[in-house]
Amino acid sequence: MNPSSQTVAARRAHSPHTSMFVRMLVRAAVLRRGRAASALFAMVVAAAVATAMLNLYVDVQAKLRREFRNYGANIVLVGKDGASLPTDALSRVESTLAGRGVVAPFALVVARTSDGQPVVVAGADFDRVKQLDRWWSVSNWPSAPQQALIGVRAVSVVSPKSQPFDLSFQGHTIHLTPGGTVQTGAAEDSRVYLALSDFISWTGVQPFTIEVAATGSPEEITVIMHQLEQAIPAADIRPVRQIMEGEARVLGKTRATLLAAAALIILTAALCVLSTLMGWVFDRRRDFAIMKALGASDRLLNGFFAAEAAALGATGAVIGFLAGIGIAAWIGRVNFHAPVVPRFSVLPFVLAGSMVVTLLSAILPISMLRRVQPAVILRGE
Repeated sequence: MNPSSQTVAARRAHSPHTSMFVRMLVRAAVLRRGRAASALFAMVVAAAVATAMLNLYVDVQAKLRREFRNYGANIVLVGKDGASLPTDALSRVESTLAGRGVVAPFALVVARTSDGQPVVVAGADFDRVKQLDRWWSVSNWPSAPQQALIGVRAVSVVSPKSQPFDLSFQGHTIHLTPGGTVQTGAAEDSRVYLALSDFISWTGVQPFTIEVAATGSPEEITVIMHQLEQAIPAADIRPVRQIMEGEARVLGKTRATLLAAAALIILTAALCVLSTLMGWVFDRRRDFAIMKALGASDRLLNGFFAAEAAALGATGAVIGFLAGIGIAAWIGRVNFHAPVVPRFSVLPFVLAGSMVVTLLSAILPISMLRRVQPAVILRGE
């Protein structure tokens, strides 16, 4: 025997079982590619759906939270007993948030028009309000001193012909020109808004309300509220429950819908894989009988069958993961007009989940495999 033949023989002698095991797996997949393809397709669909849902699960929550921030504040700080907030309250709030939200101070008084009609006047930082209340319908934001943003219901009271007008508060009068109108369908429609600097110069009243649109989960918002209570003891911290509860409800339903859809698809795939594996056992009874007759143990046959199932799950997981990333990106672009960032950290979970599904589906077929009697099968009974 030449040296090269001896080397090949020695290599095979060291790993005869492994090479035979791999060849049997490959041959089983090739000869029964019809059944294997149907089970593989089911696992690809399940893995693709799971990947898409897991990617959307994270991105959709973040996008929904950003959308909810467009509907205004979810936390309101007011001075206790109607008092003004500390002069450094705004800086304390921003320091506590550390970039996790948008803040806008407000002050309110009841002034009178030149003919004695009462009207609510608010002082606001228009640049901050633009970021905080993007849902406001504003015709034009004031851009010059002593310009007013007038609510659509207050226009007929203060400036029915869009002419300049005067407002008085505690003996002090300010001359204003209309800068634009605002419509929200709420109390803002009956107010007149001034730049905060003009408002303070005219009334001497400091802001006693700060509205905060904080970002984060409901639990994170609760933590922020506790931090604000510690940072500004002179303020009452109140959640805007309509916003917070609506956000929690929408996020909860979205999460439940995504998980339920993924669970249903995975269950369907598991049933398809179970049916395929049962068919494999039935079609290959003679093969397994011959292997048992030649001395193969139940443990070896069970391992072989489980390896087939695991290989099926792993292959389906990889293909489905790639398809799922594309599906998630398409859903994000169509529904949210924004890309969904692929999260490759999801792959290990999809891979492990797919293999678990196929291995669980293989339990019943393996129990049938143990009942194969070589003598009965080989006699043709």
